[in-house]
Amino acid sequence: MKILFAVSECAPFIKSGGLGDVAGALPKELKKMGSDVRVMMPKYSMIAEELRQKAKKITSISIPMAWRSQYCGIETLVHNDVTYYLIDNEYYFYRDSLYGHGDDGERFSFFCQAVLESLPVIPFKPDLIHCHDWHTGMVPFLLDRKYRNDPYYRDMRTVFTIHNLQFQGWFQPDILGDYLNLEDYHYHSGDLEYNGSVNFMKGAILSSNALTTVSPTYRDEIQTPFFGEQLDGILREQSFKLHGILNGIDTESYNPESDPLIETNYTLATIEKKDENKLALQRQFNLPEDKDIPVIAMVTRLTEQKGLSLVQRVMHELLEEEKLQLIVLGSGEYEYEDYFNYLAGTYPDQAGVYIGFSEEIAHKIYAGADYFLMPSLFEPCGLSQLISFQYGTVPIARETGGLNDTVQPLNETDLTGNGFTFTHYNAHDMKHTIQRALSFYQDEHAWPALRENAMTKDYSWAQSAAQYHELYSKLKRRH
Repeated sequence: MKILFAVSECAPFIKSGGLGDVAGALPKELKKMGSDVRVMMPKYSMIAEELRQKAKKITSISIPMAWRSQYCGIETLVHNDVTYYLIDNEYYFYRDSLYGHGDDGERFSFFCQAVLESLPVIPFKPDLIHCHDWHTGMVPFLLDRKYRNDPYYRDMRTVFTIHNLQFQGWFQPDILGDYLNLEDYHYHSGDLEYNGSVNFMKGAILSSNALTTVSPTYRDEIQTPFFGEQLDGILREQSFKLHGILNGIDTESYNPESDPLIETNYTLATIEKKDENKLALQRQFNLPEDKDIPVIAMVTRLTEQKGLSLVQRVMHELLEEEKLQLIVLGSGEYEYEDYFNYLAGTYPDQAGVYIGFSEEIAHKIYAGADYFLMPSLFEPCGLSQLISFQYGTVPIARETGGLNDTVQPLNETDLTGNGFTFTHYNAHDMKHTIQRALSFYQDEHAWPALRENAMTKDYSWAQSAAQYHELYSKLKRRH
């Protein structure tokens, strides 16, 4: 089977979050299963020069965008046995950030058309195009409404994955004629219109042959008004083609036995060596080095989605009342950056904070912390809890999205479970759960069981890839 991933970001080329991790890991796993999987993405100026230099130009074409044509260079390289195609246009993709530009609608309208227009000249004719989030949302729409009558494209199927429904690609209606070469009919018919704007995500939901989300619980949640971001009604209508497939993680990159970024390598059989990582982590954040003080960590974007308003309300109480240390790595909204800096200044022996991001420090935190806190308002999948499991670090999480699918609360009777959870988005429910988790820290039966349960379950991409492969096969057989 021939599959093309159309994505706006992909590790190791460039990533801003979980989408980049998925695009980097899933094609490799699908390729192991015998599919010819290739990836197409923009050629950003921020891609590491080493990778940019490896790319070789195939050809160039022109992308018609209303009254003008835009240059589209097509380059290719093979990395980790996967073939990548880079779409080159300096005007659109030589920027200092991936997203957040005033012309994002134009930029990704260009990219969506470039995906389809480039296929006949690569040459690679996929059976199926797998698109991800709003940035590629117009690929399935254009294929279905504009290209389908062309014999070359007639049998191509599409899968669209919703990584985060909050970001949908809302733009003014004139984007259709100015950049997508589409008639106003597609807006006035309701195919793309939502609340007075063109909505790329809606177009993808309606026109894709199959839809997926990144966890089973998130699939169910987004069909409700609270999580549905105003698209819940449409998602309920399209639920017959909506699937929830849990993300995996790259267990080669996140493996305490071989991780080159941590202080001391260890396995479940040598879990006592985790203490050496803990002491090194405390030392790095200028905290008292004591293996008997429980360390709670967060590696996260500092935004409301991540439940930080709950942390704001009660963390000072916890630091006053409990014997614990808090370590935070992340950046985002100023309000939360300022709050965590305040904690570090007020409780210098208990709180360590790094505003920004460092892959090395993140690995050291996963290896050195005892608990990993994820009180998210919503969490489509969540990768941090899966990474924590690998390192024997016990999650404390709210029961939403992928957290609900993966973090199983401790059962004190039979010592099953791999973490601690709470249901309601409530600060004192979170505080109570943290205190309950801390009460088991020195328990000679429950604490080893929690770590063993966390480290022995398989959260690699193999299981997820098998589910995607089955979905692809059904779509191909159906047509």
